[in-house]
Amino acid sequence: MTIILFVSGLLLIGGAVTLLMRAAAFPRLRAEQTIAQITDYGYAQGMAEADEGRGSLLGPLDQIASGIGLLFGRWLGFHREAQVRKGLIAAGMYRIDPRRLVGYQMLLGVGGALFTLWVFAAGGSTGFRTFFFVAITGVVGWYFPLLLVKRRARERLDEIEYDLPELIDLLVVGVEAGLSFSAALQATTQRLRGPLGQEMRLMLQEQRMGLSSPEALRNTLERVETPSMRTFVRAMIQGEQLGISVGQILRSIAVEMRQRRKAAAEERAQKAPVKMLFPLIFLIFPAMFVVILGPALFAFFEAIGG
Repeated sequence: MTIILFVSGLLLIGGAVTLLMRAAAFPRLRAEQTIAQITDYGYAQGMAEADEGRGSLLGPLDQIASGIGLLFGRWLGFHREAQVRKGLIAAGMYRIDPRRLVGYQMLLGVGGALFTLWVFAAGGSTGFRTFFFVAITGVVGWYFPLLLVKRRARERLDEIEYDLPELIDLLVVGVEAGLSFSAALQATTQRLRGPLGQEMRLMLQEQRMGLSSPEALRNTLERVETPSMRTFVRAMIQGEQLGISVGQILRSIAVEMRQRRKAAAEERAQKAPVKMLFPLIFLIFPAMFVVILGPALFAFFEAIGG
């Protein structure tokens, strides 16, 4: 018991010293963070509209998490930084960088483990069970931010995949009305809301910064790598290179995407009976048997007993 409290005290003192060091070195760390974001211009800066409040996990703790991430990020190894950044961009979390995410992982992992240790120590419980629950809490706290990012990325990509045929229909109307592809895209994105509108506005911003249309399309595909977006980007790039009519290409893509969406809906409908087996067998059927056969069995056993 005394050893556990001593270790907890040392860890808390170490955390307090780390936060004091962070406060002292905050200007320098802030400058390093700003310099690091220069290479990601167009993603991390000036994207308040694209975030819509989703760039922060726990707003008041952002600065603390950023400081912890900057202090311990290199020690943890950032060869995975590009992969983590890609997941954050797919989730629409443009303002949070990989190091801040690592800071949140350390806060939740270490904080959860210390809290669990304190609860068991206050209850007088020691031994293997305490160590087991402390380890489980630390692991869950460490992976929870990553799971949250992956879930948001999956939901956002699914929403983009679902809305893309409507975007292509609007582009067809604009192109056939006499607008160029870029002009039709600019006129269309002004009416779009949600993740797809954010990505299209970001693509137009990249073009205004000097990127060509194929390069901006490729960057969009890197951020939003879905089957429909891949088809759309490749068709647009090939059509521009070969000089094919954009309107005809867009019509063909729209038909193909709607067929794909219909096939996906039919696939989900065919999986529904299999997913319903477990609640049907273990939850619904027993209740039905109790209600239907219960009175009959009661009368039967009463008659036999009489």
